[in-house]
Amino acid sequence: MPEDGSKKDLNNLVRRLRNNGYIKSDEMERAFRTVPREEFVQPDSRSHAYRDSPLPIGLGQTISAPHMCAIMCESLSLEPGHKVLEIGAGSGYHAALCAELVAPKGSKNPGHVYTIEIVDGLIRFARDNLERTGYDGRVTLIHSDGGVGLPDQAPFDRILVAAAAPAVPQPLIDQLAPGGVMLIPVGSKGFFQELMMVEKDEKGRVTQKRWGGVAFVPLTGEYGH
Repeated sequence: MPEDGSKKDLNNLVRRLRNNGYIKSDEMERAFRTVPREEFVQPDSRSHAYRDSPLPIGLGQTISAPHMCAIMCESLSLEPGHKVLEIGAGSGYHAALCAELVAPKGSKNPGHVYTIEIVDGLIRFARDNLERTGYDGRVTLIHSDGGVGLPDQAPFDRILVAAAAPAVPQPLIDQLAPGGVMLIPVGSKGFFQELMMVEKDEKGRVTQKRWGGVAFVPLTGEYGH
């Protein structure tokens, strides 16, 4: 939990996200109240940690706005036991939120979050944040090209991509489990894209739906911009 100085800001943020329909479930609210966002931003941004806006984390990258984290987590219907792949670890915050949903403390069937980051300079930042806040046991951080996924750990029940790709990478579709769901922003690298929901049914048939306009940093690597 945040210190007293941030509790009011957190309470206000959660109330707004609830009132605006971004937080729908008690589990999502608990995750927001449990993961200390101020521990996942740069020191000069700590006082802004509970604003509903993206914040710079260095090297041209950002931590997503809280409402976008809520949209993605709620839309993926994350549940205990899910194996999750995240592309774009950033500061590690979104992975920690996911871990609270798929591997809450005391769960009899804990899942796990694998998160990939391609930017060299963010690996230490994300790892330190996850270790300091106690999420390193539920989140595995990998330094790699997220567009190619993580085939040695596939299939994944859920995949979320926190960077915009020109198209949905085929390796990620291949690594989605039957009955699995992926959310990925698709479009240009000019900070306006379409959030796409990719679903694979139990027979392996894939469908894609448009989920609305978003703005993400561009995906880099083999399947990026």
